[in-house]
Amino acid sequence: MDELISLKSYPVHNTLRILLQDKTTKKNIIWATNSYELQLGDDYDDKKQITVGALTGLNPIELQPRILKNQEEQKKRTRIKAEVFTPAWICNKMNNYCDEDWFKRKDVFNTEHDQLWETNLEQIEFDKPDDWKKYVDSRRLEITCGEAPFLVSRYDASTGEFIPVQDRIGVLDRKLRIVNENTTDKEEWLKWTFRAFQSVYGYEFQGDNLLIGRINLLMTFVEYYQDRWNEQPTVEELKKVANIISWNLWQMDGLSGRVPLGDPKEEIIQPTLFDILEEDDEQEELELVGPKCKIYDWRKNNSVLYESLKGGI
Repeated sequence: MDELISLKSYPVHNTLRILLQDKTTKKNIIWATNSYELQLGDDYDDKKQITVGALTGLNPIELQPRILKNQEEQKKRTRIKAEVFTPAWICNKMNNYCDEDWFKRKDVFNTEHDQLWETNLEQIEFDKPDDWKKYVDSRRLEITCGEAPFLVSRYDASTGEFIPVQDRIGVLDRKLRIVNENTTDKEEWLKWTFRAFQSVYGYEFQGDNLLIGRINLLMTFVEYYQDRWNEQPTVEELKKVANIISWNLWQMDGLSGRVPLGDPKEEIIQPTLFDILEEDDEQEELELVGPKCKIYDWRKNNSVLYESLKGGI
């Protein structure tokens, strides 16, 4: 369980700066939680950017999935931020329901048995030869995604138990299985694997949860790569998928469609006396209204405002 998230691992170490990016603000994602401020100081308040130094420097935080946080901290975040974890069997049941609608039949990827499931080991069948590509490209969004348990299921969020690649049940896991079954060489596999990552989206308010979710997607890429090709991906391949992930899993207040808590504070702010005197209530209020969040349409190759998609087809 201690190795579910490792900032020092080869994949994360080489992509951490990318995984911290906020594509809307062109800065880093912010903490958006006071969980670390009391223990570590003002540099960790909720509006401050998350930096590589804060994560891996002389006084690093212990970034870990919710299940590994102490019970008091879990209760506090549930009470204040409505943070909960969803067991893997519930994620599987809901994802199965979505796939039943897409395939027009039940038990496509697995068969449920109470809180367990039995993986279907036969190759997934499609009505038409190229329908597998449509499935991989079909866009899915996990709202308030937290650690992204509906998108990828590296571990059961309610127990921390690691799930083998062949038995995973996340939306992206299913797409990657389809890619595995329908590609023959690494070039084609990478092409459709990147497209699979481009097709899944999620947003989250709290920065530490969002970073864990992004790392979970990155490590999913690594684990499927190793399972298929029996080797580590290159740094270039890691950076390419990390860039996709930092676009597709973004930080947002779901009620407003904006960056949480206004524009991120700079890493170091040293205002003069005149700066302080010139500030007024109106300016302070404006700072709490963040910019509208952008996401990326990979098929059209351009960024769009998230709010422009609401109510659309």
